[in-house]
Amino acid sequence: MNEESAPATGGPVVGVVRRRTDADLATCVQVLAEVHERNGYPVDWPADPRGWLSAPALLAAWVADLDGRVVGHIGLSRSAADDAAPALWNGREGTNRAPAAVIGRLFVAPAARGHGIGALLMARATREARERDLHPVLDVVASDTSAVALYERLGWELLATVEQRWGPERTVTVHCYAATG
Repeated sequence: MNEESAPATGGPVVGVVRRRTDADLATCVQVLAEVHERNGYPVDWPADPRGWLSAPALLAAWVADLDGRVVGHIGLSRSAADDAAPALWNGREGTNRAPAAVIGRLFVAPAARGHGIGALLMARATREARERDLHPVLDVVASDTSAVALYERLGWELLATVEQRWGPERTVTVHCYAATG
C-alpha cells in the first residue's frame, strides 16, 4: 500500500497521502483555486491549471485526503533549465552527490491546515526522490513566509536566495532549499 497517515493534533489518524490519480485533478484544481485566492499561490494563476499540475517533467504526484476529501497536493519532477535550486545543488563540490529532483506544486486547502498535511506530503515526496537516487530540492518565492517556515521547520537547508527571471521585465526573489541528509 502506498499510503501514509498523520494524526490530527491530539486526535485519531485523519490524513492519508496517496498517489494522485487523473480522477483527482478536478478537485486538485478547485483546492488550488482556494489557495490562490487566499494565499496567492501560485503567484500567477496558470492558463491550464490541470496541465500545470501534470507538467511533462513530473515523475510522481500525491494528494492528501482528510476525512475523505482531497485537501493537499505535491509533485516530484525532473529539474528544468530555469530551476535555481537544482543548479545550485548540482553545482556543489563533492563526488557523491545525487542529482537533484524538484519538489513542487505543494498546497494544502486553507480549511485543512494545522493537521500536519504539508509535512506529510513533503515526507512522501522526499522519500520518493531518495528511492530514485535523487536529491530533493525546491525553489520558493521569498514572500511565501508560511512555506518558508514549513521548510525550515522540517530542517531543509537554505542553499541561496536568488533573483529568478519570470518574464522579459520581471524578476522574483526565490529561496532555494535542499533536503538535509
